[in-house]
Amino acid sequence: MGRIVPMGHIAIVVHGGAGDDSEYIVKHISEYEEGINDAVTAGYNILKKGGSALDAVEAAVMSLENNPFFNAGKGSALTAAGHVEMCSSIMDGKNKKAGAAAIVTNIRNPISFVKELAKDSTLLYLGGDEALETAKDLGIKTEPEAYFITEHQWDAFEKERKKDAGKSKVLNKYLKRQHGTVGAVAIDVEGNLAAGTSTGGTEYCQPGRIGDSSMIGVGTYADNKTAAVSCTGDGEYLITEVLAYNIAATIEHTGCTIQEAIDEVILVKNKDRACDLGAIGVDAKGNIGIAFNSERMFRGWRTREDSGIKIYK
Repeated sequence: MGRIVPMGHIAIVVHGGAGDDSEYIVKHISEYEEGINDAVTAGYNILKKGGSALDAVEAAVMSLENNPFFNAGKGSALTAAGHVEMCSSIMDGKNKKAGAAAIVTNIRNPISFVKELAKDSTLLYLGGDEALETAKDLGIKTEPEAYFITEHQWDAFEKERKKDAGKSKVLNKYLKRQHGTVGAVAIDVEGNLAAGTSTGGTEYCQPGRIGDSSMIGVGTYADNKTAAVSCTGDGEYLITEVLAYNIAATIEHTGCTIQEAIDEVILVKNKDRACDLGAIGVDAKGNIGIAFNSERMFRGWRTREDSGIKIYK
């Protein structure tokens, strides 16, 4: 799908992760749709008041991080050790400043933390305990670990733990387990682009695993000259494809629209890859694009002319 937004207008696109369908998703379709709508609305309300794309992206992603149905912030997956390890990144297309954090704990909204990091070009990418301490120094709100663990994610953890009873916690096949990511891209009235991504990780994964969502150029990328992109899917494949930058570079080298670039990278270049891939984007001309190769991807968009929310193809 593709939509065209004239220069000077505004647009936001949001995703809540791509992957396999499940009985839990089918049972809670209305909650997922409402969550995507809330995120789109949060970001769009900032844009229509003349706010920045960066602020709109933060607001949209925060909304999803606060929603227990999405795998980011509250509702994050648990590692094989039974803990929450979150990753996030954000990028401002106006000046290409970025912030990123990997395997962080206790930070209520990782997207707000990385936005603060983006203000200081000497401190772009942090992880682990020092990231938490830095977040506290910056006044970012924190929560006890219990805040992030939902009944659904705990049940998923218990199910996998029983399967792997007595086995090593270093799992070679965790890519087949459920994963999830949330993200947003936006263009503001001044034509500035921004992108942000956040995740609670892969269900029952190796502790210390770092996925794509914290990596600039992989899960997140924004440049006013080309596009803003947020990606989702199987992180290891996104990393080797440098997916977000790959999409933006396709625009740079061919002059195509964001929809054409996303289709080319996900549906053509990677058509034979046995993995879940998805991306949302908005280009410098205001076109928006969405594509994925999985059974579903939660997504929504809004411009002055158009809006929509979808889960399946």
